[in-house]
Amino acid sequence: MTIDQIVLEARSRNCSDVHISEGMDLVFRVHGSMTSAGIPMSPQETRAAIMSMMNEKQKALLAEGTDIDFSLTTSDGNRQRVNVFMQQGKAAATIRLLNNTIPTLAELKLPDVLREMAEKPRGLILVTGPTGSGKSTTLAAMVDHINEMEARHIITIEDPIEYVYETRKSLIHQREVGHDTVSFASALRSALREDPDVILVGEMRDYETISAALTAAETGHLVLSTLHTTGAAQTVDRIIDACPSETQNQVRTQLSGVLNGVVTQCLIPLASGGGRIAATEILVGTDAVLNLIREAKAHQMGTAMQSGAAFGMHTLNSELCRLVNQGTITPQAAYQFSNDRKDLEQYL
Repeated sequence: MTIDQIVLEARSRNCSDVHISEGMDLVFRVHGSMTSAGIPMSPQETRAAIMSMMNEKQKALLAEGTDIDFSLTTSDGNRQRVNVFMQQGKAAATIRLLNNTIPTLAELKLPDVLREMAEKPRGLILVTGPTGSGKSTTLAAMVDHINEMEARHIITIEDPIEYVYETRKSLIHQREVGHDTVSFASALRSALREDPDVILVGEMRDYETISAALTAAETGHLVLSTLHTTGAAQTVDRIIDACPSETQNQVRTQLSGVLNGVVTQCLIPLASGGGRIAATEILVGTDAVLNLIREAKAHQMGTAMQSGAAFGMHTLNSELCRLVNQGTITPQAAYQFSNDRKDLEQYL
């Protein structure tokens, strides 16, 4: 089978990811669970399929031991995010299937406070969660909401570009790291000279990117980005810990001046089967929350979220409890995804 045929088959089965490895069975991820695709392929066919996705430069980099990230468009017009790597001397690839259309925040059943965050003129919004938790989709929905509502200049810096936006009210420029620009940090520095209103940074990976993103938010821009963390307090600590010790106080002060909010999310299987729903933890940058950041009291964020319902805040456990009480998810699923099971027991 060709890569095109494999991806089309995966889409017909509502898969989110395809794992193709030389000398192994083809594996699909469906609603969070790994399952054999049941499609026999020889090691030679598998290697040929993986190599067919790459150009000569990418093949040469792979041979040198560099992992390759790129986007792939199939014959149905849909885009995929691809990572090709070597393991035990053999080629392997993970393909994330992306939607061609960007869902709205309402379609994703996300809280209204995300809409309010997206409509702010400046500041920093972080969407966090483990790999495969829908961060990119949530960010895309927020950017498309801005595009729908306001005439602004939006610059996205991604690795690779996942969702392609249609110009509505806003002007949108999308830049791909490794193709249109060298790195997130260099593209961010350039963006400040490109008259942006909104900057989407695919991921805040290092101190240089974090510093540039904070500066962009400080200078009057709305900056949206992601981090691989599993809670609001952990997100604040991760940003500060990623910076050199001599700059941490400055970064803490900067963050306390620009943070609009942190959205932590995970995708949980529905009790009825046949899909997943996003459970969120929301931290809003109120005066009280920003003061906790300034005073290095991130461990008190949980209390601030519990008492901040009027601002749209809630903890992950309170959201899990609500979904269990509605019958949307099972108690077992809630325990699996909770970051504090004893606390969840009290909620339930």
